[in-house]
Amino acid sequence: MSTQTATQNLTLVQAVRDGLETEMERDDDVLVMGEDVGVNGGVFRATDGLIEKYGENRVVDTPLAESGIIGTAVGMAAYGLRPVTEIQFLGFIYPGFDQIVSHAARLRTRSRGRYTCPMVIRAPYGGGIEAPEHHSESTEGFFVHQPGLKVVIPSTPADTKGLLASAIRSPDPVVFLEPKLIYRSFREDVPEDEHTVPLGEAAVRREGSDVSVFTYGAMTRPTLEAAERLAGEIDVEVVDLRTLSPLDEETIVESFTKTGRAAVVHEAPKTGGVGAEIATTIQEEALLYQEAPVERITGFDTPFPLYSLEDYYLPEAERVVDGVRDLVEF
Repeated sequence: MSTQTATQNLTLVQAVRDGLETEMERDDDVLVMGEDVGVNGGVFRATDGLIEKYGENRVVDTPLAESGIIGTAVGMAAYGLRPVTEIQFLGFIYPGFDQIVSHAARLRTRSRGRYTCPMVIRAPYGGGIEAPEHHSESTEGFFVHQPGLKVVIPSTPADTKGLLASAIRSPDPVVFLEPKLIYRSFREDVPEDEHTVPLGEAAVRREGSDVSVFTYGAMTRPTLEAAERLAGEIDVEVVDLRTLSPLDEETIVESFTKTGRAAVVHEAPKTGGVGAEIATTIQEEALLYQEAPVERITGFDTPFPLYSLEDYYLPEAERVVDGVRDLVEF
């Protein structure tokens, strides 16, 4: 007799909270720390109610000091705890950048494996909500470039809980970026109990035979919308990367060898972005299958614009449709 897993219908930000609570219940070494994560429950309420359940020793309101938050977490992780830090917005992370790349990412190597650094750095990222300057950054490429870090970006509530659990259980530091544009835009069933999704594995969200489109985070939804608009004209395969480091090269190459054409969609600027890494991977591993240049459908090489220009900056479904048609017409 098969048993059905109990689920709950959650938004993405609710799945963050549920993932944190589930892992804190499972492992007493897991703790949450950051600005306003305790009494106020976080700027997006992702930690709402956790301090009432687990107390101020495991849900720690910190000073407004990103370098202090991350530096303290590095020490905790080296000691054997599993801190989950919240940086209120990705654009606020830069004061802690030195602690991330100079210490968290290097602790295992520096100690020749004697110490690991099991910590998670959570941050809402990306645009689309018309926030002030520094609130809409999509600079995941900084962290993808740094060896010793894992970089994870979910696009669905169920994946959010599962990937967050795997990140917390990882022996190495994970930068866990949450697409705030879709924090509350839709719901789906999420397992109530412990739930993990492996790091480093992409998900094929839609199978197709003509073009492979690789994307992640908030851009997964407009990419899927574009694929549906093109149905009957062009058969588009949509691959949600989920983990940017380590990148699932096997799934990328397998998809591309089937279609021979590829596009990459991300809201980060084009230059030096994840799209360039995917294009190079295809060149190195599947060049003989290539029917057209890899199309990059991305944000522009400018600081993220304010308010009225946000919709123009972000790759909407129409831009994805146009890019895919260009590929096929090449």
